[in-house]
Amino acid sequence: MAVTAHPSSASSYIFNSKPTRRHCLGLAVLGLLPAAMAVHAADAPALLLANVYRPGMPLADYWVSEKYDGVRGYWDGHTLRTRGGETVAAPAWFTAGWPTTPMDGELWAGRGRFAHAQSTTRQQQPDDAAWRQMRFMVFDLPAQGGPFDERLPALNALVAQIHQPWVQAVPQQRVATDAALQALLQRTVRAGGEGLMLHKGSSLYRSGRSDDLIKLKTHEDTEALVVGHLPGKGKHAGRLGALLVEMPTGQRFKLGAGLTDADRADPPPIGSWVTYRFRGTHDGGLPRFASFVRVRLDRPVTTPPATATR
Repeated sequence: MAVTAHPSSASSYIFNSKPTRRHCLGLAVLGLLPAAMAVHAADAPALLLANVYRPGMPLADYWVSEKYDGVRGYWDGHTLRTRGGETVAAPAWFTAGWPTTPMDGELWAGRGRFAHAQSTTRQQQPDDAAWRQMRFMVFDLPAQGGPFDERLPALNALVAQIHQPWVQAVPQQRVATDAALQALLQRTVRAGGEGLMLHKGSSLYRSGRSDDLIKLKTHEDTEALVVGHLPGKGKHAGRLGALLVEMPTGQRFKLGAGLTDADRADPPPIGSWVTYRFRGTHDGGLPRFASFVRVRLDRPVTTPPATATR
């Protein structure tokens, strides 16, 4: 699909063929589609978010579980929503009989099947066959009160009462040493898992990022906001060369490694969030060896800064 923009206005899109969903998201960001088609951050649940593991952390304080590569799901007692606040159009049978108690978890299709989980949870008309392959892996009860050490047995009891095979309590265990933790990580990754999560037993459920929840992977990854599309050169002439992305710190960098031909032909829209991998950071804080992984469709599209370019 060919898309052009007026040089003085990033909102002057001209489509030469039927727009894809990615570009519909881009138009929603720019206000050219109805507001109902955009994701509103104001509707996003206040979730507990993870920091990255650092050697030397007091492991005796933590429960350890597998990190599931799916879509964050929040059951508010009546509605299933994503991390960004979108309502998940699950089949009626999937949430039938669920309690009014809020549950935090991961909508998961199995190891190595993130694409299936993301596409299934994004559909406005649920695909029954696709949802039969989904599970809701519950790892916390946000409104339960008390420390995680107390929420955990309450969670296990609640999931047992639901008594549905697609609703499962995330198994938790204790790990005594860093060496044992790293060995568990390697076994998990070799088996197709994404990594590990560490949940502090003494912590209350509170929104935001903190050491109450820790993630551990064999590689580092994070998310950035797409603020520009940079033209390609050489073999990429006439299509996307790299994404210009902005970190939460406000720092920007070019993200070109990892993009497929399909990504370059139909790039993530300005205002969307993308996941990228990297190996450490430079002295100034920019990532080293950054590589594009995927678009995060479960995060709200964001109105880009005025300096965003295409």
